[in-house]
Amino acid sequence: MYSAAAAAATAASPPRRDFISVTLSPEEAVGAGSYNNSKAWRRRSCWRKWKQLSRLQRSVILFLFAFLAVCGVISYTSMGEPWKSLTNKSLDDQRTEPEIPGLKLANPAVLPAPQKADANLGDYPELSPQKPPKPPHVRRGPSNLQIKPPRRDVKLKTPQDTSRVVEEPVQADKEEKMEKSVISWRGAVIEPDQSTEPPSSKIKEPEKPSSMEAEDQKEPVPINERQMAVIEAFRHAWKGYKDFAWGHDELKPLSKSYSEWFGLGLTLIDALDTMWILGLKEEFEEARKWVVNDLVFDKNVDVNLFESTIRILGGLLSTYHLSRDTLFLEKAKDIGNRLMPAFKTPSKIPYSDVNIGRGTAHPPRWTSDSTVAEVTSIQLEFRELSRLTGDDKFQKAVDEVMKHVHTLSGKNDGLVPMFINTNSGQFTHLGVYTLGARADSYYEYLLKQWIQGGKKENELLEDYMRAIEGVKKHLLQRSQPKKLTFVGELAHGHFSAKMDHLVCFLPGTLALGAHNGLPADHMKLAEALIETCYQMYAQVETGLSPEIVHFNLHAQKGHKDVEIKPADRHNLLRPETVESLFYMYRFTGDKKYQDWGWEILQNFNKYTRVPTGGYTSINNVQNPSNPEPRDKMESFFLGETLKYMFLLFSDDIDLINLDKYVFNTEAHPLPIWVPA
Repeated sequence: MYSAAAAAATAASPPRRDFISVTLSPEEAVGAGSYNNSKAWRRRSCWRKWKQLSRLQRSVILFLFAFLAVCGVISYTSMGEPWKSLTNKSLDDQRTEPEIPGLKLANPAVLPAPQKADANLGDYPELSPQKPPKPPHVRRGPSNLQIKPPRRDVKLKTPQDTSRVVEEPVQADKEEKMEKSVISWRGAVIEPDQSTEPPSSKIKEPEKPSSMEAEDQKEPVPINERQMAVIEAFRHAWKGYKDFAWGHDELKPLSKSYSEWFGLGLTLIDALDTMWILGLKEEFEEARKWVVNDLVFDKNVDVNLFESTIRILGGLLSTYHLSRDTLFLEKAKDIGNRLMPAFKTPSKIPYSDVNIGRGTAHPPRWTSDSTVAEVTSIQLEFRELSRLTGDDKFQKAVDEVMKHVHTLSGKNDGLVPMFINTNSGQFTHLGVYTLGARADSYYEYLLKQWIQGGKKENELLEDYMRAIEGVKKHLLQRSQPKKLTFVGELAHGHFSAKMDHLVCFLPGTLALGAHNGLPADHMKLAEALIETCYQMYAQVETGLSPEIVHFNLHAQKGHKDVEIKPADRHNLLRPETVESLFYMYRFTGDKKYQDWGWEILQNFNKYTRVPTGGYTSINNVQNPSNPEPRDKMESFFLGETLKYMFLLFSDDIDLINLDKYVFNTEAHPLPIWVPA
């Protein structure tokens, strides 16, 4: 009803007309025909426009202005520091040489002062008189590397001709370190965790020598008789390789031929940095020419990810750092990129094998498992490759593996099983724990990654410390009758008194940890274990250790501590005991470690040296009259064993300073780095 009446009233009313009434002031009427652009008129016009907008429109405009203002503030605060750092960096670049972006070496390695054109450089010197032995040191302090890079227009200097920089302590840095907060892990004092900057996208050019270094050099340390004996052994081994296996993987010295594994010159690449450290210019230069002309990675061949990483990638990176020759860095980038397909797995745990020509990867034919040691012992090399190239893909791939393993179940007080599945990412063959083959270098690389990264990645340290506690709890026993401390194995709760020679890496690793601030009882355990490793040589008829020993847990008349089974009595010229002797002597100064190493070298010469060149593995360390040579010289004899021998016999702590370098598991030194 109401609606109908209202409609009728509306229809009866006259139509309405919309209009606007405008009243002009006299001034406005006079100027109506002219353009007025005064500030007052513009303000009044804008205000009228604003008032004509609806409330919603005004709210939207105010919101947009507020949003832009907030964005501006955020942009200013976030861009301020980078602009400031860029400005500071540009000023710093005018004063100092460029550093690798984002990271720098902790106490960077010393490079030589520029040589004058008329420098008188002689040939490789004859044997220098041995310096009187220094009294033993309890702790050898850090100082600088003495190695000098070869130049194409001069002869390579030996350690006799090299010099060192006197390190001047900076009191301010010490005070700053004392003020920092620390983290304690069962007696270990470590720096607080800090984030590191991602690698730069630019490739770092080699650093040039500083002119200040020539003024700070110390007197060279002469090469002693034992070091000269190592050089002679290396040259004899190299002669056999050059004559019968040049450019191939491994020498077969008895048959005067060679064997191939990957077809990539493994022995040559493994030995590059050894030749540099020993000062062998002629051998180094001819090997470098082979790398230039013949080392090609674009070939249809399957390589083992672990072995090619520690031997080839590690060897090339180490040689680059010592020589500053970018040839080796370019080759390292090439092989590094070709190994990356191994990480394309469902779990990101890498496959064991890669075809570096086709860019494909796969597990072994008989299983989808990888060994734990292999997938967790490639990190030092790939992390360093990222640091040098600025491409973080290498470090991301290997860091992801470590983070994954850190979270896995199946560990026993920090001890890990030997196998991990590449599909599921889980441990397999649970219940078996060893520090020997297939697990050994996992523990080594926990500590060494922590050291490499500047002691900030505390997950690595925690895993290492837990593992050492697990070793003490489950794997340590004493033999009879000499009560030698040894590391056995645990299989489903059953202890086995079996110890691989590979486990003899552990004394050196423990000593390295103690040197870097870990508990003092680690060094005590190292001292006990290196005695055991030495006895694995001394109690054998040839004075050479077998591949595996079993220890007597109960005293028996006429029995030694060490028992050797027929299947285990071969010797492959392995380096692990000599490696640990090097660390022990470097950190303690105790001459007995040098003497033990000298005994081992003499026995290598007596039972494994081949007259026509090279050294050979042997099948029977218990038969001095017929050790049964195997006709094979492993690449690590030149890459590791003789290198550690040479360093062990040196009294120069600057010859690969352990406060500046960390060795990969194939004895290739890589620099320790910290945030810039």
